[in-house]
Amino acid sequence: MADTRTGLPAGRYGRATDDARTDRRLMIVGGVLGALLLAFVAWAGYAYVAGEQVSSELTGFDVVSDERIDVNLAVRKPADLVAVCTVRAQAEDGLEVGRADFTFDEDESSLHRSVTLRTTQRATAAELISCSEAQGAR
Repeated sequence: MADTRTGLPAGRYGRATDDARTDRRLMIVGGVLGALLLAFVAWAGYAYVAGEQVSSELTGFDVVSDERIDVNLAVRKPADLVAVCTVRAQAEDGLEVGRADFTFDEDESSLHRSVTLRTTQRATAAELISCSEAQGAR
């Protein structure tokens, strides 16, 4: 009748132990590469956060007139460092109506200051673009 086989033909599909060895090697290589990727992401995140010497936030603003907006900024920096913050104002339609850089050179580590930004038309919003160490200062 029918010829039933109990196993695979010898040598035709390789040895079963090769599959187990290959799987083990792939898991080890994948684990090592995963650990390296995780270590790189942790290092990059730490380097980014530790490299920032100036931090700031916009704490409020007041639209004074069609040509002026007062912006409140809180800046944290080392006392001997000069910081420069860029602020912009936007009109209701999103158009930028003013932009300026403000320098913080006080010998204090924590500052809260109101700055005046001149605008070309009435502003409805203010945005802190960036704050960083001044280039070539002190």
